[in-house]
Amino acid sequence: MTGPIDFAAVFDRLPTPYMMLDRQLRYVAANQAYLDAVARAWGELDGAFLFDAFPGQGESRERLESSLLRARDLGKVDHLPLIPYAIERPDHLGGGFEDRIWSATHTPIPGPDGKTAYIVQHTQDVTAIQRLKEVAFGRGEMAMLQDDVLLRAGAAGAQNDDLRRLFMQAPSFMAVLRGPEHRFDLVNNAYGQLIGWRDVVGLPLREALPEVVEQGFVALLDRVTATAEAFVGREIKVALQRTPDGPLEDRFLDFIYQPIVEPDGAVSGVLVEGSDVTDKVLAGEQQRLLLDELNHRVKNTLATVQAIARQTLRGVEKPEAFVRAFEARLLALSQTHNALTDSQWAGAGLRQILGKELAPYDPARIVMDGPDLNLPARVALSLGMVFHELATNAAKYGALSIETGRLLLTWREEPPGMLSFEWREAGGPSVIAPARRGFGSRLIERSIGAELRGQVAIDYAQAGLACRFTVSLDRVF
Repeated sequence: MTGPIDFAAVFDRLPTPYMMLDRQLRYVAANQAYLDAVARAWGELDGAFLFDAFPGQGESRERLESSLLRARDLGKVDHLPLIPYAIERPDHLGGGFEDRIWSATHTPIPGPDGKTAYIVQHTQDVTAIQRLKEVAFGRGEMAMLQDDVLLRAGAAGAQNDDLRRLFMQAPSFMAVLRGPEHRFDLVNNAYGQLIGWRDVVGLPLREALPEVVEQGFVALLDRVTATAEAFVGREIKVALQRTPDGPLEDRFLDFIYQPIVEPDGAVSGVLVEGSDVTDKVLAGEQQRLLLDELNHRVKNTLATVQAIARQTLRGVEKPEAFVRAFEARLLALSQTHNALTDSQWAGAGLRQILGKELAPYDPARIVMDGPDLNLPARVALSLGMVFHELATNAAKYGALSIETGRLLLTWREEPPGMLSFEWREAGGPSVIAPARRGFGSRLIERSIGAELRGQVAIDYAQAGLACRFTVSLDRVF
């Protein structure tokens, strides 16, 4: 068998605020939820006249007092769905008055003579939710919100819960900042994710997010508060610490700072709402870089084609020979382009480029010794033309012109970031140094020396031609 219920303990453990006044509107009881809501200790309220403890004047004081007196004198429950009422903040919380909006229900408790002996107030702080509604839907007359649903305190609580749930789950980041220090009153899940899930509620912005102070955001909030004018930011860069003790991380945000304006015109806080558009901004920057690169590549390709045409014309006497040589060189250029397109111009493998240029020849006569290095796009284009000229020369005059000839291709990356390459022919006809530099030699020297800023040496040794060159793999063109 259980003992008697301790109603005082139950009253104190109720999660929503309750307090009790006598007929003279003096405090006789208050539960812990109420004391937390008004930031007071019971010793400060015990026996105090309500309006001494929480001074008020004007319409708000009149509405609250009238509701309490109606409940007392008529013996009927009286509702105040929404009432602005400032409360004094204790010194340890900064002092001064804080504007709040409440929803209250006043229930008379009769004494032995049937007259009201006490009045129980069930109150809820709906400040943040009401501010969000005002920002989202505009400021209407208070009376417009006092419909049949809001005339029930329970319904007001349900609305509070629903709106808070929507606020927390909104896809855009949202926060409510209060007072001159811009203290965090509310933050939703998206905002928490943005700032690395730091516990910021109740903290001033300077303390909660110290890294944003020198980036101008506190000054911006100060301006919105002072002018009562909203600020809209597009693709604003902010550096945030998104992991504990981690480095600052750049993010790009679209956001609005919306002032929360009170009936008297004063700004009590700022609603922050926005979206993280970092991926969009980075994609746009990448697109601009790709367009610039494409423009650069097109110009380089046209210049290369012009050079090929000009140099080919110098080396042939008949139109038919020019067409064959010119088409072969354009084909070599297009093959390298195809290899780069396969990798979305991220580069191409050295063996891949060699394979395309040497595909027409017997692979048994070609020895390759070296790692499969990735060539940046500009290096791949230039070396593709170099290998084409060397292979064409070997097929016409060198090791690939007879069945006993071979190509010995060796390379290494030494030092790191530098390609050292040797093209050596063996077993072919005796080599005779040309009386004049042909197109192939000029193209090789221009591609390696001028375009890639490397070093090249061509040795017309009698036993077989050797071409040695070094180029950087790290250079950005």
